[in-house]
Parts: sequence; structure tokens; C-alpha cells
Amino acid sequence: MPHETTTTTGPAHRHGAATLTIVDASGAPLRDTEVTVEQTRHAFTFGNIGFDFVDLAADADADAAAANADATAHLADLFADVFNTATLPFYWGRFEPERGAPDTRRLLAAARWFGERGIAVKGHPLVWHTVQPDWLLGLPTDEVEQLLRSRIRREVSDAAGVIDTWDAINEVVIMPVFDNGDNAITPLARARGRIPMIRMAFDEARAANPNATLLLNDFDLSSAYECLIEGVLEAGVQIDAIGLQTHMHQGYWGEETMLAMVDRFARYGLPLHLTETSLVSGDLMPAHIVDLNDHQVDSWPSTPEGEARQADDVERHYRSLVGHPAVEAITYWGITDADAWLGAPIGLVRADGTPKPSYDALRRLVKQEWWLGPTVLRTDERGAVQVRGFRGDYRVDVRGTTAPFTIADAPARVHIVA
Repeated sequence: MPHETTTTTGPAHRHGAATLTIVDASGAPLRDTEVTVEQTRHAFTFGNIGFDFVDLAADADADAAAANADATAHLADLFADVFNTATLPFYWGRFEPERGAPDTRRLLAAARWFGERGIAVKGHPLVWHTVQPDWLLGLPTDEVEQLLRSRIRREVSDAAGVIDTWDAINEVVIMPVFDNGDNAITPLARARGRIPMIRMAFDEARAANPNATLLLNDFDLSSAYECLIEGVLEAGVQIDAIGLQTHMHQGYWGEETMLAMVDRFARYGLPLHLTETSLVSGDLMPAHIVDLNDHQVDSWPSTPEGEARQADDVERHYRSLVGHPAVEAITYWGITDADAWLGAPIGLVRADGTPKPSYDALRRLVKQEWWLGPTVLRTDERGAVQVRGFRGDYRVDVRGTTAPFTIADAPARVHIVA
């Protein structure tokens, strides 16, 4: 057996192994040779929203960019040190407020900016009834549908290879009955029906990028969403993953409630993505509020007591979900409190750029406990060494030669010439 190391902890189902065989240029095994291995990326998706970086990445004003460079660079470093995926905003009403003038250049510049830093990108969302362009209002239903179809194809095809994961359609459970403001998508959903709307979103996105990962995403985690998923699957619509929103402004739901919910959706045999997670580091929103958007306050500060609670909640939340085999991704909804949704102190970093205890707690999990840092090993008589760790990408260095390798579900065998 080759020499072996197992230095990461965590759920066994997240681990894998790779056997590295090191040889010289002639093919002879390098026996009793020191090698250094380290992880470079998790296979598991640890995501966050990248909204804060769109202006930086696409800023044509060099002076403005320079003025914000230090603060944004610091925030970018904090982001990249924990998260391997960024969600970018494609809300149609903001993306194309003027018909025929989409914000494609800026969003793709931001996506490439993340890609240059080894961070994958997800687009959110292609279809939603909220944040819609006003120029759709009053148009015939058939024309709205054709414009929506064209919008889906345009965004997905323009971004193919840069953004290959999308929330194809968002919050369909309430889409036909949404009554909080005029929009052209609710009448379309009412006329066509939920499942045809989902089919349209997935078919158009799939046609534009057959390699894309497409999600059905919702905040309604009741049996209504289960019934919708069952109807969609029975209709033959291919869903790549189920999105589950868990904004917890009224307090952490707890492991038992969270895992019971995850189990309900795991029975469909599809990967589960916790697409929108938030936990508060200040006073909790009153429990009687049903729609989180109804909570209006002038100021919602982070507090020392709230930050301690948030750190504990974040650690419990991530441990439980990473421990569930059906969960493939967790996206936190805010790196910083600055401009956070609803003005809530849900960020992992304060508005002044200093990390909260929750950031430190999550980083300890992602980059220490669940991470194989630089580790020195020695090959056996066959020039082999076995590496065990969290599934993901790794690097090995032998006598100045560096080579990448991957730890995946199945044991891997990697041949390296040094």
C-alpha cells in the first residue's frame, strides 16, 4: 500500500482519495522522495453574491475605481479566501431598463473578473415576476412571451463558457398570483400556467447552452413547491438542481427543522442547492411578519451579541448541510452589511470592511477543518503516495515540478513525471 495521509475532518461522504505515482524522466519510480500536496479548490460549492463587485470590475472611470480600490480589493480578498462561486444579478428590470440596451458588458466583465480569480459564476435569475422592466407593461401576452424567450436565449448564449449555472426561473409557486405591484410576467404565468412557464425557461436556456446547469428556485418550501416539482418532473422537464431559499431574518431555524426540510426535497434524487441563505447579526425580525419585505426600519445595526449568535448559527448551519449527502451548494446572501438586502445586518463582514466572527467561523470550516493545507509526504518503494481529503482540486510539488490532480467520488490514479 502507498503511504497515506488523511488530515481533513468532516463527513466521510465528502472525502475521496487519489494515488499519486511519481517517476523520473526514464520512468523509474522516485522512492522515498518528499512531495508536498495541498488543496486548491473545493468540489462543494461555497457561494456568495458578487453584487458588490460589478461596478469595480466594469468601472470605466479610472479615478472612481482607484478611489475605491483599496476597500474593494480588501473585500475581494476576503471573498476569495472562503468562497469559490459568485452569484451575479440579472434581474431583467435592472439589466435592461431601456428596451434593447442590456447591461451585458458590465455583467460579463464582472463574471470574467471572478473567473480570473478562480471563482465560478452563477446568474440569477432568468425568469422572475419581480424587478421587471416597465416597458413590458401593456404589451400583448404573446409579445411578452416572445420577448422573455429572447431575453433568456440572449443572456445564456452571450455568457456561455463564462456563466454556466443559472437560476432558470425564480419563485414560481406564487408567480401566477403575485399581487405586490404591476409586472408583465404574472399575467403571462396566469395565462400559461406554472409548468409551461418552467418548461419555457428551461427549454430556452438549454437551447442556448446545452452544457448549462439550470435550477428551479423558490422561497416557498411548503408542500406547494413539492407538488410543483413533482408536476414538472412528470411533465418531463429536465431540472439539474433544486434551489431552496433560506433567509432567516427571524432567527436560525435549527438543524432539526432544516434537515427535515432538506430530506423532503432530497427524495426527488436531484442535487439540492441552498441558493439564498442569510442569518442576522443584530436584533431579529419580529416573528409575526410573514413577508420579510414588510419589515421597515430606519436602522438595523449589527450588535456584539448578535454577531456572537450569528457566528454560532453559521457554523451549525454549514456543518449540518455539508453533512447531508444531497446538498451540493450553499450560497450565502451577502459578503458585507453594506447595501445588504432589507438593510439587515446579514453580511459576514461589517460595512467598514472588518470581518465578523461569523466570517472567521466559516473560514475555519472551509479553509482549515475541511481543507488539506500544504502537507509534506514521502513516496513508498514504488514511488507512490495516497492522498485523502475533501473532494476537489489539488496540487502536488515534487523537486520543483508542480502538477494538478483531482480528488473525486471514485479513487483516482495519477502518474506524474518529475
